[in-house]
Amino acid sequence: TMAQYCISLHVDCVGKNDFKMKISRQFTVFGSAIFCVVVFSLYLMLDHLQLDRIKNPINEERLQNLVILQDKIDHLERLLAENNKIIANIRDSVTNLRKSVNNDKGPLEAKNLSQGLVDLLPFAPIWVLIPSEDCQFSAQTYSKAADEMLDVYDMLSFDNPDGGVWKQGFDISYEENEWDQEPLQVVVVPHSHNDPGWLKTFDDYYRDQTQHILNNMVVKLHEDERRKMIWSEISYFSKWWNNIDIQKKDAVKKLIERGQLEMATGGWVMPDEANTHYFALIDQLLEGHQWLERNLGVKPKTAWAVDPFGHSPTQAYLFKQAGLSNMLIQRVHYSIKKHFATQKTLEFFWRQNWDQESSTDILCHMMPFYSYDVPHTCGPDPKICCQFDFKRLPGGRISCPWRIPPQVITSDNVQQRAHMLLDQYRKKSKLFMSKVVLAPLGDDFRYTDAQEWDQQFNNYQKLFDYMNSHPELNVQAQFGTISDYFEILRKVTGMDQAGMNKGVSPFPVLSGDFFTYADRDDHYWSGYFTSRPFYKRMDRMLESHLRAAEILYSLTLANIKMFGKPSNYPAVENYKLLTEARRNLGLFQHHDAITGTGKDWVVVDYGTRLFHSILNLKRVIVSSAHWLVLDDKNIYTYDPAKPLLQIDEVQPAQDVLPHKTVIKISATPRSVVVYNPIEQARSSVISIYVTTPHIRVLTAQGRPVIAQITAVWEHFTQASTEVFQVSFVAHVPPLGLAVYQMSEGVELHTELAHYMFLKKGGHVSVTGAEQFRVAIPQETVPVSVENPHLQLFVSSTTGLLEHSIKVDFVWYGTTSNKDKSGAYLFLPDGEAKKYSPSRPPVIRVTKGPVFSEVTTTFTHITHTLRLYNIQGVDGQAVEICNTVDIRGEFNQEIAMRITSDINSMNRFFTDLNGFQVQPRRTMSKLPLQANFYPMTSMAYLEDSNRRLTLLTAQSLGAASLKSGQLEVIMDRRLNQDDNRGLGQGVLDNKITANSFRLLLEPRNSAQEVTTVGVWVWVYGCIPLLRENNAPFSYPSLLSHISCTYLNHPLIQMATSVDPALLTPVPHSPLTSSFPCDIHLVNLRTIQSQEEGGGPSEQAALILHRKGFDCGFSSRNTGLLCSTTRGKVILFRQSYKHTCTCSYSKYLGWQGQACCCLQ
Repeated sequence: TMAQYCISLHVDCVGKNDFKMKISRQFTVFGSAIFCVVVFSLYLMLDHLQLDRIKNPINEERLQNLVILQDKIDHLERLLAENNKIIANIRDSVTNLRKSVNNDKGPLEAKNLSQGLVDLLPFAPIWVLIPSEDCQFSAQTYSKAADEMLDVYDMLSFDNPDGGVWKQGFDISYEENEWDQEPLQVVVVPHSHNDPGWLKTFDDYYRDQTQHILNNMVVKLHEDERRKMIWSEISYFSKWWNNIDIQKKDAVKKLIERGQLEMATGGWVMPDEANTHYFALIDQLLEGHQWLERNLGVKPKTAWAVDPFGHSPTQAYLFKQAGLSNMLIQRVHYSIKKHFATQKTLEFFWRQNWDQESSTDILCHMMPFYSYDVPHTCGPDPKICCQFDFKRLPGGRISCPWRIPPQVITSDNVQQRAHMLLDQYRKKSKLFMSKVVLAPLGDDFRYTDAQEWDQQFNNYQKLFDYMNSHPELNVQAQFGTISDYFEILRKVTGMDQAGMNKGVSPFPVLSGDFFTYADRDDHYWSGYFTSRPFYKRMDRMLESHLRAAEILYSLTLANIKMFGKPSNYPAVENYKLLTEARRNLGLFQHHDAITGTGKDWVVVDYGTRLFHSILNLKRVIVSSAHWLVLDDKNIYTYDPAKPLLQIDEVQPAQDVLPHKTVIKISATPRSVVVYNPIEQARSSVISIYVTTPHIRVLTAQGRPVIAQITAVWEHFTQASTEVFQVSFVAHVPPLGLAVYQMSEGVELHTELAHYMFLKKGGHVSVTGAEQFRVAIPQETVPVSVENPHLQLFVSSTTGLLEHSIKVDFVWYGTTSNKDKSGAYLFLPDGEAKKYSPSRPPVIRVTKGPVFSEVTTTFTHITHTLRLYNIQGVDGQAVEICNTVDIRGEFNQEIAMRITSDINSMNRFFTDLNGFQVQPRRTMSKLPLQANFYPMTSMAYLEDSNRRLTLLTAQSLGAASLKSGQLEVIMDRRLNQDDNRGLGQGVLDNKITANSFRLLLEPRNSAQEVTTVGVWVWVYGCIPLLRENNAPFSYPSLLSHISCTYLNHPLIQMATSVDPALLTPVPHSPLTSSFPCDIHLVNLRTIQSQEEGGGPSEQAALILHRKGFDCGFSSRNTGLLCSTTRGKVILFRQSYKHTCTCSYSKYLGWQGQACCCLQ
């Protein structure tokens, strides 16, 4: 910078003492000058704006001036932030120079700043500018506005007494005259639950069952207009739609117009709600809704979720913001169902825990009984309800387990059978506030053949006709859709029929989530939080690649349009690849896919789809980046066989971890293009495999970059002599592409890493590392690594973190009882046992200018702790990588346990879907497995002084079983089925890589908060720990950004052609970073209405304004952004658009340019 240049001129001209004095005076003068310039600029700008107002007295011009004034104030805020950065840079420069002088380093030993060296430690503001308004959301005073699930858990004893015919409930009685004044209304909803993969693959299910269900639906519903049906899985429906003729499509549209067929929820699948990230939840819902709008012209009203294994309020929030009015859930802990049934609160308005008003309320129906099949839906006695599942008539393939079969309804038995069924309807109605009863009629893959359609609909219609023709029964029964039910319910309870507003409601308001689910006894479904972790990690990789490709593709289309010349860029081909990837990602969100609860060959099918989509998305990224980094667009050519760029990471197969490709380095410079998929400017370390340790790294402007050379280890103590790793800090603009040059040669700024190997009581032989300095001490030596922010102390015998924060590994076995752990259930044999390897581990310590790490190899785990020597965000946390291999074990689950001195007591926090944080309480009255919860992106512990956050790059199960302790199950190998229908154990384990970051943050004290006007300058704006009873919590701003970095790494691509023919140039699509608290969820090009499935000229911009806890220090966090009261300036070709993301508004994605998530 100019400041660095001016200061460096004096290094050779003055003595040491004079130098100190001159530096101090110059810093004072220079800083004062900048301050004066800023103040004077403010005065001139405001004065100019005041003159403008005087000169333009007309109302319209005044309005325009107000707009201009707002824009200039926004610009002024950014200038203040930039000036703050400049002053911080000067301060750090002077500090560094003073240290050099005090250490007697002459000018030749100090860095020669006049040469324009790109410093390893990028300058960042001393603090983050946060308007005080941006802290108000997280600082809101808690006042209880809804019943909370945390209180329900405290209240319940979680015992399991025998409830009679309703085993998990209680006896239900009623008086015959209860419906004399208001007749009972019964809505029977036929449905068929079609899993997009479970015991069969998606395609096999479609071929064998689903297509027949849908074909019969068209015929059988047209036979009688009183018949109704709902459908929810658009993945199946779209596949069927593409294979039917125009006449059948018209028939379907008529059924929808007449209200006989309802598309419920409208998502690509019925997703899991524990392991799924909100990016994928939105994407699969958007894909389904866009398909429905494009092909059927319908918009879903009601959500139907009968099979996810527990329910998240994130899903309820997304349903509400997508325009749905109502929702239904089923799999909830049996004790909670019983409690709600006794209180008649099975129907409620589900509210987000941060909502102090009612803007997020959605009407929710909780099914009261064990399952969604027919025996558990007509009433409390499954033995009786099963007799009204007419698919089980004698002679069929299935029967009633209670050994009392259904009977065909005739004139001789209709009276007796109708009274028997009505008795169940009446008893069920006693569990609800209204006299409207919902009775689902269906099960998995029902209505496959025409006979079942006739059996169910004909027999039920006879029962309905009898009931409805006898007024003394005071009942009106009919077939209906799920929205029919809610419309009747709203009408009889006097609520608003428009859908979104609750009006006058008799129903309670509830907040919280419904994890962890148990269906009977101590059978908690916390095992699937971790099952098949290899594919949970692969899912997150596909999400990251899809988001990166979507954004880069949309930016490329806009750039091509701005360029104004025809291009052979493969827009249509790439869009088809994007669409396929969206649908494969959506398919994997299914509640038997990402959960790891499918058959082995079904898992392989899912993995193959994920794998191929990642490969295809890399093609989209490479071809898009190719266009954007060209200085001369006229020379763009698309040749998929010879791409200009190649991503340097390759995954050989769907069940193998990816590895890096090797880039050949010579004296001729080789370009590396680095893509930053996030919306803030970023400084992160990238690592590339190269063919020589003698390498120079330059920026696009030709300035040298500090780089570190490390060995590539073929085995733990055997290094490659042909391949090396070069690592350096890449500075990349928001959503932009940076370019670096690498060439062979001696470079003072490239340093070789140093190594130390340790093994307790054993000899270590290291080969292939002759290029490096290697130490193998014979005696015990202390082991530590550090960076400017952190110092880690590691045991020299175990290689694990010790002192105030410790890391250990533990085993869980499975119970000796009849029911054992499986893909769904976690049934441990007691507390975990400490992991004790059969032989002492080998510890490898790496130290260098870019990063330092400690890698320890155990029998089942390769454990790495890494610190980045960078002042940016990456330098604030410990990176933890565990490569796990338990393929040789029998009924074992392995967990990482982190122990600290934080006084968290029985309270900890896990996120829900990466969208919000849910407080948890570890309860001694619950079994161990009940205290595990899903962790999608983070979990943390805190006390009044500190917070310890574990960020994760994959969904896993987490718990805090003791105060100050956090543990995560990393893999499970189970030899038996757990009797939930899968029919197998989990024995297809892979070598799995789990990635985490560990972040320790001090909480502010009241004295540390410094506020100037409306700005929080130094530390934050919430000095005190939130009340322990608050049902919500928020990550820090640093935690949010760190999690984004972890899940959306930089993407590096090497050029594959002669650089003399083509030299890429950097590309920066944004004028500045987004605010720290605004996340660009997606920039998704919308499909054209024309044939061919290509892109339209529209894109869905989805933004998420994140709530954050201001009670943590914003000083020296490395954040290169600020917050701006939720405003984002979007620059388009011909105008500037301001999108304001408030904390209480979300603009639906259909027909909107900007979508804001709370």
